[in-house]
Amino acid sequence: MQRARIPRRLSLLAAGALVLGGLAPAAALLPDGTASAAPSARAALNASDVTANLWEWNWPSVADACTDHLGPAGYGAVQVAPPAESVSLAGTNEGAHPWWEVYQPVSYGLTSRLGDRAGFAAMVSACHNAGVRVYVDAVINHMAGHNNTVNTTYGGSTFDPTGFTYPAVPYGYGDFHHADDGYCNDDDAGIDDWNDKSEVQNCELVSLSDLETQSSYVRGKIAGYLNDLIGLGVDGFRVDAAKHIDQDDFAAIKNALNDTAAEGKRPYIAQEIFPGASNPELRATAFTRNGDVLGFAYAMGLKAQFQNGTLANLSGIPSWSLDADGSQTYAMVTNHDTERDGSTLSYKNGGDYTLANYFMLAYPYGKPAVYDGFTWSSKGQSPPADSRGFVTGADCSAGWQCITRSTGMKGMVGWRNATASAPAVSNFTATAGDVIGFSRGSRGWIGLNDSSGPSTAAYRTGLADGVYCDVVTGGTGSGGCAGTAVTVSGGTATVTIPAGGAVAIHADARSGGSPTSQPTSPPETVTDTFNVHATTTWGTSVHVVGDIPALGSWDPAKAVRLSPANYPAWSGRVTLPAGTRIEYKYLKKTDAGAVTWEDGANRSYTTGTASHTANDTWR
Repeated sequence: MQRARIPRRLSLLAAGALVLGGLAPAAALLPDGTASAAPSARAALNASDVTANLWEWNWPSVADACTDHLGPAGYGAVQVAPPAESVSLAGTNEGAHPWWEVYQPVSYGLTSRLGDRAGFAAMVSACHNAGVRVYVDAVINHMAGHNNTVNTTYGGSTFDPTGFTYPAVPYGYGDFHHADDGYCNDDDAGIDDWNDKSEVQNCELVSLSDLETQSSYVRGKIAGYLNDLIGLGVDGFRVDAAKHIDQDDFAAIKNALNDTAAEGKRPYIAQEIFPGASNPELRATAFTRNGDVLGFAYAMGLKAQFQNGTLANLSGIPSWSLDADGSQTYAMVTNHDTERDGSTLSYKNGGDYTLANYFMLAYPYGKPAVYDGFTWSSKGQSPPADSRGFVTGADCSAGWQCITRSTGMKGMVGWRNATASAPAVSNFTATAGDVIGFSRGSRGWIGLNDSSGPSTAAYRTGLADGVYCDVVTGGTGSGGCAGTAVTVSGGTATVTIPAGGAVAIHADARSGGSPTSQPTSPPETVTDTFNVHATTTWGTSVHVVGDIPALGSWDPAKAVRLSPANYPAWSGRVTLPAGTRIEYKYLKKTDAGAVTWEDGANRSYTTGTASHTANDTWR
């Protein structure tokens, strides 16, 4: 028998906060007390399913990225981090202002460490003007943890963690799940059995105050927050911790949302359903009636194939990738959680990471999201920020990942858009286990080489005869393309794919025109190869380490491990900033963790605009 519910605090009643019967309509007065802005005029947005996930970039940086890079490259959307006011933690065991602050909201106002309401609205407007939709990471399962020992926030609101009181919403004790309350049937209110649907969806995720979404009042507040964002022009949501919200409750919230302002459509929904449950009710496919799901299994599978050099296995979508049908999967190579727990590839994997992103954009599975966060050395590390925790501008040369704006990634976004109407993969060819090529009907062909040396072979391209431009080296451009020319004759092209690289051509990118007259920006990154002849004993591996973050910043724990596939030659590829002088050395590590550095002075060279190979011998 269900226990009686604990009544809402009288202070909430006095504030006139109680909504009776069903969901609240879109409010005229928004969570931070300002009037709703009039919806923006409908805009012509890019016809693309590719999203750039600019995680924890502040609003001016996102706006600039949309205007200068994402819109011109043809991205269809940008995903931004949670914009709601959150807790501010000047000191934790993971340092000051860890990244996860933004996942602990204290109100639905839009003053956060990423910017204020006006800055958020300006960012949405700038992105729309560039043809780019805006998807918001929405934290609606919970509020800030009740285990917080401080109540400081970014917008000045106050909250009582142990009392479960968030006056700026307002929420009180009765708006949350608690131990043995008839919903969370657990003595400590925490999730202990990750296969128990009731416990997963009604108890607390790592002490975060779990909202009672069965309540029409709570659902109304959540819908009001999301409708506020829609009123500012937001086009969709990545729903954080969606696995922990009852599907019927979320369906009621979703049904109360307004159509988008820019296109008059239902907002896009991508739900975070982390894999691992054996209970079918907690697997990703159980949530697709409410929207798409994040492609965790797909990302984990890509890591296995690219790190094992088994690209030939990618001729079809194997069982490891099936979070859900591709039409309902928000595909990715990595995100902020998985790059930190090591379950997927990340920027630290250099060339494998870049190639996996190219493959994701080329293969017709899911709606791809290309990820750019910030460089990190500890899991909880803050993004670059001032002393108060407010995130500073994204600087691609200092602390931020910027693969979304690289020449090759822009070219591949254009490639995906150009092949969108093509049928499934055809002409799949594996010239080696780690070298593949395939076409998309008569619209495009791509070759990927995950080996340590260049590969030359003839491929059936599906394209009409002519001279095409490699968009990986040429990127996007109007009136011509400056990439490497590829000649198709009789439907076949003989192509040399560089080590750790790719070549991609499509029907809308022809060489000729006036490619040599097109001003092109130099590439921002290059993928260089490190080869070293080094003998070792069993249980010892060889690594390269250097003076920049991509090479571990001289930290042996972050050194790049090299492959012994051609022992005693150890090899590896690393994505480095172009035109940059680097210093590096090799070191050996035993399985027990002992480190031995090679002798002599630091090795050094300056990266160029094309790939470089270092052939060294252990000193």
